[in-house]
Amino acid sequence: MDLSRFSVNCSIIFTELPLLDRAQAAASAGFSAVEFWWPFASASPEANELDNFVRSIGDAGVSLSGLNFFAGDMAAGDRGILSALARGSEFNDNVAVIRHLADVTGCRVFNALYGNRLSDESPEAQDQVALERLSDLASFTDATGAAVVIEPLSAVADYPLLTAAQAVTVIDNLHESGATTKVQLLADLYHLAVNNDDVSNVIASYAPYIGHVQIADAPGRNEPGTGELPIGAWLKELTAVGYSGLVGLEYRPLTSSVESFHSLSTLS
Repeated sequence: MDLSRFSVNCSIIFTELPLLDRAQAAASAGFSAVEFWWPFASASPEANELDNFVRSIGDAGVSLSGLNFFAGDMAAGDRGILSALARGSEFNDNVAVIRHLADVTGCRVFNALYGNRLSDESPEAQDQVALERLSDLASFTDATGAAVVIEPLSAVADYPLLTAAQAVTVIDNLHESGATTKVQLLADLYHLAVNNDDVSNVIASYAPYIGHVQIADAPGRNEPGTGELPIGAWLKELTAVGYSGLVGLEYRPLTSSVESFHSLSTLS
């Protein structure tokens, strides 16, 4: 089984272990790349927290292939602060930390969750501030070659991006504004399928936009083979349209983390 095409999302897999032990667990299981949601409690963690996180990845000998921007209090329902007008200082502080992590880890894919619709901010104002903040990221993406990815999500009533087309509209609006920020689509095949998006059509129609791919089966959001989604067929379609990037494993293991990886053999 070729594990080199996959990265392990250590914010949802290996959760039975302390955060700083998870990269090593992925390496011990045979993987060479890991990704994380934002692994800190605040947008601008203390220097020692950053150093310990970076050290855990370096000591494991794996690459950091993807990282989320600070997304607020996800346990309380937040799903990003990109479009939240009142959280500008947090966002700017987080960008500085993201830039540091890009420099010291070599990570080149950063997921900026768009943010929920808020009752005290109009959708139009939120979309405008998201556009402005994405535009301001041009200096970061131009200097590092990194990409910011935008992700449709499921199961969050107030999150406005449900389909690939809606995320691509954000990207197109940004480019039409003249911004040079490198922004791409995070095609999480699980979220797209659960939201009744046509995944095969997304792959065929938006291949040039896709900057990262993540997988889980449905129903259940567990490992491939535990649900009904044709994940193996979709991965072949992605290969056929030229996608050669990593595929993030972003599922909740049904049994144990290590045992869940046996399911990947069904995707070849």
